[in-house]
Amino acid sequence: MAKRDYYEVLGCGKEAPQADIKKAYRRLAMKHHPDRNPDDADAEAKFKEAKEAYEVLSDEQKRRAYDQFGHAGVDAGQSGGGFGGADAFSDMFGDVFGDIFGGGRRTRSQVFRGADLRYELELTLEQAVTGESINIDVPTQVECGRCDGVGAEPGTTPTPCSTCGGAGQVRVQQGFFSIQQTCPACKGVGTTVQDPCSECAGRGRVRKVKTLAVKVPAGVDSGDRIRLAGEGEAGRNGGPPGDLYVDIIAKAHPIFERDGQNLRCEVPIGFAAAALGSSVEVPTLDGQVMLKIPPETQSGRVFRVRGKGVRSVRATGVGDLYCRVQVETPVKLTDEQKSLLEQFDEAVQAGGDRHSPRSRTWLDSVKAFFEKMGA
Repeated sequence: MAKRDYYEVLGCGKEAPQADIKKAYRRLAMKHHPDRNPDDADAEAKFKEAKEAYEVLSDEQKRRAYDQFGHAGVDAGQSGGGFGGADAFSDMFGDVFGDIFGGGRRTRSQVFRGADLRYELELTLEQAVTGESINIDVPTQVECGRCDGVGAEPGTTPTPCSTCGGAGQVRVQQGFFSIQQTCPACKGVGTTVQDPCSECAGRGRVRKVKTLAVKVPAGVDSGDRIRLAGEGEAGRNGGPPGDLYVDIIAKAHPIFERDGQNLRCEVPIGFAAAALGSSVEVPTLDGQVMLKIPPETQSGRVFRVRGKGVRSVRATGVGDLYCRVQVETPVKLTDEQKSLLEQFDEAVQAGGDRHSPRSRTWLDSVKAFFEKMGA
């Protein structure tokens, strides 16, 4: 495959000064570096292509030969398949990344991913069922705008750590074993800041409250989690930011209790309505429906209203609404009402067990229990 023009690779013109060449390569190398793009063959290829272009254009002699003869003027002088060999790689890599990470090739431990954040988002039942976009305020650490995350006052640069030499790690001898651990002086960064940035005090990050729009999908429930990639804390030394995880917490509803795709509620009815039968209005999330109460309905009986539940984010179809009937005992009765109830009770008692089948069954069970205890 024909090689691309080196200036095109770096995005620079032929008259670009060395400072622009270096800046362009640094930007591409940071973007496509294998440490930041593991298992990405395309990124690795772009990194190598940019590295090869920089090796030629950063050397004045090679650059003149390339400007005059193109690739033919420099290919013959490149060893190791066009990448300049191990020594050239070391010099070039250390020159570009040394002032950023302070340590040549050993930079893996010096790029830190930002921390993940967790946010608890409380939703009403209606919000969880229908879904909507909600703005949240998240306190986090973001890259300092004054120093671009470097930590040093603009116009100055960090210096390699004197303890680890910029590697970010030191070796500690323990008997026959040599153990590599994070440098205690620079905390693994590899550099120290002599003139700290006045805004971030050398940390490279500042605390800020970000307002983010969270798109809540319809049907979420307590325990569900929404991931916002890259909205966590800023990374250090060019590392990628962390993620923000939004945990859903559903608020208690005054009428409904959610059970997956289904809704449950209690429906109080009067004694006469339960005995004689009736129709009552019950609420749903999309309006009122009539619930038919058959005669002789007992307290605690559950009625199912199909299709009046919710649609879960993980399943198809809509759940049902389950209405549990609670027969309400009258309170604050007048003397006349009490007298009427007494007459009614006498009439029921005169009818025998047929008016209270559950009471008769319960009394029989109690009698059998005590007979067994006395046996």
